[in-house]
This record gives sequence, structure tokens and C-alpha cells, in this order.
Amino acid sequence: MPYPNLRKLAWFVAVFLVAFYMPLGSLRVRSAILEAFHMLQDYARLHVLTCLVPAFFIAGAVIVFVSSRAVMKHLGPSAKRWVAYGVAATSGSILAVCSCTVLPLFSGIYKRGAGLGPATAFLYSGPAINILAMILTARVLGWQIGLARAIGAVLFSVVVGLLMAWLYRREEEERAKGFDVAEAPAGGRNLGQTGLYFLSLVLILVFAAWARPDEEAGLWYQVFRVKWPLVAGLLLALTYIVRKWFQRDEISGWLSATWDFAQQILPLLFGGVLVAGLLMGMPGSDAGLIPSSWIASIVGGNSLLANFIASVVGAFMYFATLTEVPILQGLLGSGMGQGPALALLLAGPALSLPNMLVINSVLGPKKTATFVAIVVVLATVSGLVFGWVTG
Repeated sequence: MPYPNLRKLAWFVAVFLVAFYMPLGSLRVRSAILEAFHMLQDYARLHVLTCLVPAFFIAGAVIVFVSSRAVMKHLGPSAKRWVAYGVAATSGSILAVCSCTVLPLFSGIYKRGAGLGPATAFLYSGPAINILAMILTARVLGWQIGLARAIGAVLFSVVVGLLMAWLYRREEEERAKGFDVAEAPAGGRNLGQTGLYFLSLVLILVFAAWARPDEEAGLWYQVFRVKWPLVAGLLLALTYIVRKWFQRDEISGWLSATWDFAQQILPLLFGGVLVAGLLMGMPGSDAGLIPSSWIASIVGGNSLLANFIASVVGAFMYFATLTEVPILQGLLGSGMGQGPALALLLAGPALSLPNMLVINSVLGPKKTATFVAIVVVLATVSGLVFGWVTG
């Protein structure tokens, strides 16, 4: 008689015990369950179609149409550091996506040959180095914390990447040997045509994910007003490019790779969003299993513990783009210290529980834990120093 799969058996037992003992009579538990589904609905409405779907198509295009040689030349372990980390940090900051939208892009370049260091620098910089978020932070929370966030985010993206590359340098050397560096067939296109194809994909992502600014004035708001006509025009241009310059089997391979990313990432993201909503509720609410008053009460002042807890909470909590600023404004009004506020700003937008689940599927538990630990430690130290300087 074959033995049962122990991992599946453990999951069955765990689900049974949760279902059997779940205290549904508690108002807090019932509210948290409802909050989890509210958060999932909010995530589906605001991020899946406008952020994740374009990101999946870009990741699929990277896998199919970008050669390993090109990726390794600019982002591989043997690339010049200033080139690799400059490209990673700059490209991430230009996209300015949330911690979940960056995942298929990170997965695509990593699987195509990017070194662990530049790939994780890109993984951090995408959601962390958001120009609009920096401006909003400075205007709402003060220029000191806005400047500290900008400097910290740029430095973090490089330091995180360098540390990851150094810690796993031997594994990366072995991994680099396994890539086929032969050039991918051009398919009858020149470099400019391929560049226009990728540019249209990236611009669709940028404009579709363009968040509404608080003030209905200025350039950011004007772009927001016309973002859907821009996206429609870009989609028409992309359709023309694909039909004119791409072969049928290339399009099929692109769609297949896109679907592979969606199958891998979406279930983990949805599950992570549900758990995050259950534990902490929607951003700004107090309906999760962990009351926000608990968090506010232990992140006052500028102690090492307060900064560490703020970093950990920020790392596991899910922030939609730009929502971290009004949340921090409320926490600061409840007595949160300046140092812990910066620590949360540096750890929060770049990490989340859904984000960690997907990173684990790409890098494995050891590297994922290392990445999270580095971000939390750097955020804690930065918050401690900032609190001391401003205190």
C-alpha cells in the first residue's frame, strides 16, 4: 500500500483544524474574514487588469524575444557592476509599479539570465523608487522624511542587490553556466522594431497603472485625465506592430509564456492578499485580526524595537501604490515616531506577504528569507538613525 504524500496530508489536517476550531462567533473574526474578501476585491479591481496583465505580457515578451546573451551582458553576474545596478535601479524606478506588479518582470529577467544582485535590485527599486510617491511623502509628511525616503530607497536597491550577489556568489557562478547565450532569432525584425514593440508594452503598463494624484492640478493629474485614451492608442499601435512584424508562431510563443507567468503568480498573489487582509485588514481600517491600535502603541518613540516592528509590519502588510502616505499620516497622528515611520516607508512598498510568496516560488525559501531579512534590517537601521537625527 503506497504511503500518502505527507505534505498534502499536513495541509488537509491544517485546513480541517482551522475549519473545526475557527471562532466564528467572534465579531472580530467575522469582520476580518469579510475584510479579507474586500481586500481581494479591491486588489482585483485596481491592480489585476491595469497592472498585472500588462506586466505578464512584458515578462512573456522578455522570455521569448530577449536573448540570454543580451540580458547577461547588461544584468548578468559578469557585467560591470555600475552598468548592471544602474540599469536595474533605473528601469525599476521608471516603471514605478507596486510590489506585486514588479514580480512577473523580475521573474522574467531572472529566468533569462540576470544575476541575482541586479535582479533583486530591480525587484526592490520598482515599487520603492516611485517619483510621485516621493513628492507626495515630502508634501504630506514633511521634506525631511521625503528626502530620507528618496535617498534610502535608491541606496537600498543597490545595497540589497550587492549583498544578495555576495552571499550567493558561488551558486550564481554555477547558475550562470547553465544559460544558453546564443542569440535568439530576430524573426525578420531590426533592433528599432523590437525596441518599439517593448516600448509600447512598457508605456501601456505605465499609463494603465497611473494613479490618481490627490490634487486635481499639475502635470500628474493632466496625465491621469488622458491615461485611457493614451492606453487605447498604444494598444492600437501594439496591434499594428505585432501583426506587421511578428510571425504567427512567435505570437503563439509570447502568449504561451504570458499564460505561464499568470498561472504561476496569480494564485499565490490572491492567496497572499486574502491572508494579509485577514490579519491586518484593508489599509487604513481596523477590521483585521491584528488591531491597528496595537501597532500604533508599539511604534511610538524611536527605540530599536519600535523601528524593527515597523519594518516587519511594513514588510508583511500590502500597500497599493501611494496608499502608504495617508496610512503613515494617520499613524503619525496616533503617536508613531519619525524613525519607525521611515522604516515602514522603506520596507513596506517594496515587500508584502503576497510578494514574498511569489519570490519564494522563483528564488526558493532561503534566498527569499535573506532578501526579506536584508530589507528589514536596513529599514530598521535607517529608521533608528533618522529618528536620532530628527529627534
